[in-house]
Amino acid sequence: MRLSEDRVSHIAHLISDGVWKDDLVDFIDDDRVLSEIKRALTDYLAVEDEADTAARDKIRSLSRDVPEGSREWDVLYRKYFEEELSRKGFFSGGAKK
Repeated sequence: MRLSEDRVSHIAHLISDGVWKDDLVDFIDDDRVLSEIKRALTDYLAVEDEADTAARDKIRSLSRDVPEGSREWDVLYRKYFEEELSRKGFFSGGAKK
């Protein structure tokens, strides 16, 4: 999922404000904090994009046709997407059904 630079900036500000308001940390350099949060968000979104592409490619490579939007497609997509995130060192945190 692609987010505009403005949306990433807005989310970074929300995170920064929330951490500061909850008194979890004191910032020495607000600009650097925002920059690091934006970088982390952007890096994670890139990993999610890669996992999305890999999951879709795996479904397309199956010997049988699995129509997008079907229950089977959704189950396979979630499984492959979470596998890719795990492979890259992330856990999606999605609820197992």
